[in-house]
Amino acid sequence: MIRRLLSIVLACMPLVAFALTLDEARAQGLVGEDWTGYVAAVSANPSAEVKALMADVNAKRKAVYEQIAKQNSTAHDPVTADDIARVGAPKVFEKAAPGTYIRSAAGEPWKKKP
Repeated sequence: MIRRLLSIVLACMPLVAFALTLDEARAQGLVGEDWTGYVAAVSANPSAEVKALMADVNAKRKAVYEQIAKQNSTAHDPVTADDIARVGAPKVFEKAAPGTYIRSAAGEPWKKKP
């Protein structure tokens, strides 16, 4: 039983080791930094792996944005996670490596960062 379980675990390990990272996806032009403050697919039909990566990265970003919004929001001046995300997007653009796709406004085409 243990031998069988170990062989299953070992068989699954390469799948984990070869998971796409955000930096790899950016370098391959699969994802870019969007004006919304989140990662978005550059192509219209991203793979399941790219979709999973985007969901993971964006969920983590949203958690951070929600925390910042909560700290800065008042009854008279409510701040949402999306507000924080959009304000932070230019900072993400600045930190992005050359060659990263950037979309700085809704409806604009993707452009590679010089």
